[in-house]
Amino acid sequence: CLSLPTGPEEAPTPAPLFRSMDITLACSYKEEDARSFQRAFGSLSSEHPAILMLRGISVRDDGNLGDVTGYKVPQQDPGSSSPIVFEASAQLVSIPHAESLLHADCDGEEVNCEISPYSSQWAGERPCHTSWFMATLQLSGRISIALVLRGPQCGSQQEKEHGATLHPKLRIPMSKEGTLLTTVEFQSSSRNISLHTHLGSSVTFDCHFALAPSSSLSSLEWRRQHRGSGRSLFQYQVGSTGPAAQPKVHVDVAEMLRSGDASLGLEGVSVGDEGAYICSVFTLLHQAQHIIQLHVTEPPRVHVIPAVVSFERDVTTTLTCNIAGYYPLDVSVSWTQKTPEDDVEVPLSNACFSSHRQNQDGTYSIASYLSITSATVQTPATYSCHVSHVALAEPISVSAHLKAPEQMGSERLVGGFIATIIFIVVLFMMLRRR
Repeated sequence: CLSLPTGPEEAPTPAPLFRSMDITLACSYKEEDARSFQRAFGSLSSEHPAILMLRGISVRDDGNLGDVTGYKVPQQDPGSSSPIVFEASAQLVSIPHAESLLHADCDGEEVNCEISPYSSQWAGERPCHTSWFMATLQLSGRISIALVLRGPQCGSQQEKEHGATLHPKLRIPMSKEGTLLTTVEFQSSSRNISLHTHLGSSVTFDCHFALAPSSSLSSLEWRRQHRGSGRSLFQYQVGSTGPAAQPKVHVDVAEMLRSGDASLGLEGVSVGDEGAYICSVFTLLHQAQHIIQLHVTEPPRVHVIPAVVSFERDVTTTLTCNIAGYYPLDVSVSWTQKTPEDDVEVPLSNACFSSHRQNQDGTYSIASYLSITSATVQTPATYSCHVSHVALAEPISVSAHLKAPEQMGSERLVGGFIATIIFIVVLFMMLRRR
């Protein structure tokens, strides 16, 4: 049966509108000198200004786009000093984080864009100049995007029949406007370049990809690299029975194959999990990877003993500030003194320290000692231990209170008087019950 509405019917929320926009990014084109045979040891490279035009990108229209028109290529001679214009169609592959790229200037964010040749092939007796390019984008150091661009094919029918004009630098066919017409065949992205987390927490390393219908996934791997050594955390090979189970890490293979979400989940973070996590996505022809740095931090626990101490003439009193369970190693500890006559805390420089101790969980501990003598002390006074660490939003301050003998005596007298009253009241109540 149908139930009748009990109140005014709410209007359905309208679906978000999307518009087709051109996104233009200032880039640099970097090409290694193919004549250098020491590529792994600082091969020669050249850098040239470039422009990446992402044509017809679907972006959410929040009402602030206004009458934005498509980008028009400036009429100029594509000479040696002119920017290399890459005109990229993304009809086959969606562009991730398109809204962020479009609004980067208005949001005060910086886009770092580099384009480089991906591969060269050979056609007959003459070299086929680079027809695949890799565009790497970083948005304000928080989002990384890799785009594999397919350029004009070598020996294309257009080049043979119409004598297409070749780009003066890259020597591949270009359009009448002087641009290099490319298509996005493969993209991968991550919204994490650096992550900070605490011990025992769970964290997700974001990694997504999308492929054109002409490409297919070959394999995926997650690796961890730290201090010159690395190991594989997760591997998936298309056609295999599935990845071997690994402790603490997880990738949803079904979701990866359905939507391209190859994110890695890590549970129970420890100090030993710190390092660079590398997501590598492979097709039969190409590879894209993203590196995410995991920084583990743990705030210190601070205690000062004794918390209250009485002043005794000709006796040296030592205050101990224990700082425990922090990571990483660097920590700053200082002492101050404040008396009723002081308007501000007075820094002290006569503290000494123990050596750093590393605990079983990889965190560190240290102790600081402050000696108080009758020659330097005033009573009453407050001594504070201040600790600064990267895991703390603001320093921790823990205090010990030094009291004069008469103050301690009066407090003991008051405490004894109160205890006596309580004892008499309890005794009176017990006698009345009898």
